[in-house]
Amino acid sequence: MTDVWQLWTYLSEGPLVWLTATLIAYLIADQISHATGRSALANPVLIAVALLAVVLSVTATPYETYFEGAQFVHFLLGPATVALAAPLHANLGRVRESILPMAAALLAGSVTAILVAVGVGVALGLDHAVLMSLAPKSATAPVAMGVSEQLGAAPALTAIMVLMTGVSGAILATPLLGLMRIRSDRARGFALGVTAHGIGTARAFQLNETAGVFSGIGMGLNAILTAILAPLILVLF
Repeated sequence: MTDVWQLWTYLSEGPLVWLTATLIAYLIADQISHATGRSALANPVLIAVALLAVVLSVTATPYETYFEGAQFVHFLLGPATVALAAPLHANLGRVRESILPMAAALLAGSVTAILVAVGVGVALGLDHAVLMSLAPKSATAPVAMGVSEQLGAAPALTAIMVLMTGVSGAILATPLLGLMRIRSDRARGFALGVTAHGIGTARAFQLNETAGVFSGIGMGLNAILTAILAPLILVLF
């Protein structure tokens, strides 16, 4: 056992180990999601995070060591976001037909997300630095962390809130939209993108391509609008 532990200690310092662990965790999570019929409750991101958290805890591996390998996956967030342009171009006609409803929904969703987050924080007595970290939580992670940094807040806290928002949105949004009898794939997808950014968009593509396309649009536009509105709304508090 001592030899095995020494071997693990040696291997765990290499970035390839944690890159492999991340991919394996997601593959396992995706299989679980597939086995449940892509249930909203079996979110592959949440399952993968839980699996990796257990591994890191058991092996006493610092997050910094893990991220040396996981950063390669993190880098692919940019190309993955750009790749959303392909299905968007294929559905350009549908997008043009929905410009005005999307603009109204975007403004309502973005403002509501910021006001609710900051308002709840104020009600709970959180200090101003935490409120600034909460404000951009519904934007995609790179934008949210950039806004948080510009506001002088804590980007690490913002990243955690972004992840929690995305996972909870991906799990709750589909059942809630069903209860509200919203059947339009465009509306369902756009709502997921505005409220749950990239994780919501991944969930939307599991529903169908139309929902995924409109979710990607919602995610991108909400990131821009949040970067503009968050500092302005925080002035009110």
